[in-house]
Amino acid sequence: MRHSERYACLLVREFPAQALLRLRPDLREKPCVILEGEPPLQTVCSLNTKARLLSVRRGMTKVEVDTFEGVTFVARSTSAENAAKAALIECAAAFSPHVEAVEEATAFLGIVDIAGTESLFGQAECLAKALHLRAAALGISAQVAVSGSFHASILLAKGLPAKLGILVTRDGEEAAALAGLPLLVLDLSEVHAETFSMWGIRTLGMLAALPQTELVARLGQDGKRLQQLATGTLPHLFQQVEVPFVLEEQIELDYPLDNLESLLFGVAIMLDHLIVRATMRAYGLASVTIDLRLEDGGTHSRTVSPRVPTNDKHLWLKLLHLDLEAHPATAPILGVRLHAEPGTTSKVQLGLFSPQLPEPGPLDVALARIAALVGDNNVGRAVLEDTHAVNGFHVEAFTLPSDDSTVRRSRTSQVCLRHVHPPEETLVTIQAGRPASFQFRGRRYAVRQAYGPWLIGGEWWNERTWGQEQWDLVAESDDEATLYCSVLRDLVKNLWHVAGLYD
Repeated sequence: MRHSERYACLLVREFPAQALLRLRPDLREKPCVILEGEPPLQTVCSLNTKARLLSVRRGMTKVEVDTFEGVTFVARSTSAENAAKAALIECAAAFSPHVEAVEEATAFLGIVDIAGTESLFGQAECLAKALHLRAAALGISAQVAVSGSFHASILLAKGLPAKLGILVTRDGEEAAALAGLPLLVLDLSEVHAETFSMWGIRTLGMLAALPQTELVARLGQDGKRLQQLATGTLPHLFQQVEVPFVLEEQIELDYPLDNLESLLFGVAIMLDHLIVRATMRAYGLASVTIDLRLEDGGTHSRTVSPRVPTNDKHLWLKLLHLDLEAHPATAPILGVRLHAEPGTTSKVQLGLFSPQLPEPGPLDVALARIAALVGDNNVGRAVLEDTHAVNGFHVEAFTLPSDDSTVRRSRTSQVCLRHVHPPEETLVTIQAGRPASFQFRGRRYAVRQAYGPWLIGGEWWNERTWGQEQWDLVAESDDEATLYCSVLRDLVKNLWHVAGLYD
């Protein structure tokens, strides 16, 4: 079944200003202007509503704006605009994969082909409200217009008053909806604007009522195109934009920052947006990397990863706080970039008689606190290496067990050897070449069983590596306490040490 054309246009006015201020809540309530160009020729390219109420206008120089009291200046940021653009396209793509982006001097438009989406998102009014709310969750104030014509949806969005966020027109009513809009929504050239002003044409309805033959005779094909725009009948070849799903936010600071609490205040806002974007795709954040651009020209990068993907902002802030506190930046910070890897959120189904497992979030915080005290490389699980060396193991970070049902886990009991660090020297009595008794921690033990000896090491090219032998002993003290231990004999120095205890 072929669906009739249906488009939803997401319009963001003053896009350069909104792209910057969405991560700067401290500036949203102040008159702010965005400057572009090189000093001293900087001019206003965008501004927020409070600055406009002071009569600040685009194109003013910095010297002119200085005459207004309380205005904050912010330099235009291409990176912030690109990040905001990617976030808005992701927001629109949650409703349809067919999204086209249109950029203008101070506005951003994302047009979504929503034909046939009624079974998923309901009527067009419901979709428009959801799209408007998701843009607001990203810190963006936008207008949404729905129409059966690509260009009509754009013009209707441009003509929406700031207080009215949503407009939906029925199929076939595009011309009537456009008729009352002023000609300003067409972005006319100066020549065409002057011509229509001389003719007394002020609205799209008046332009649509002009005889097409006479209009084309005077303005050429531009006249025909403008009239088709005014009636919502101009054809359009949809150009879908492809943007990879990248969870990333960044911000440039106005002055060097060396306070961790102030840094985390800004990071919290960036995390909010990353979580919103991940939630739109039914993902959780699996890891977060924070890249700090430092005043001395260097960078400082840290990555935190909980045991399971999560969208708990407070948990992420705590993990970042502990990590940055243990590994502080070496210079004041000028810029912050957050990059997150998405992951599938999982739920654990516990059995009725299963022991209660610790909550993943508090466990991650506890491990982070321990790592801050003892070091990152000293927290995890011990993994044996393929060697005969005494300390032949390394520490790996804790990971979740595999969910593969084909993996068979051994149910046989295993003996655990706990190394004694450092090995404790002992006095051993030898009979018939084997240990007979020894002293350990104030007790005398008689050997009941002795297994060995084994030469330990593994480096055949190094004679001193083979200068030790190992015995595993089962011994009993005078008060009948049993001890299972591993002892080492230094063949060069003829010294004995208790190296480990068996559980």
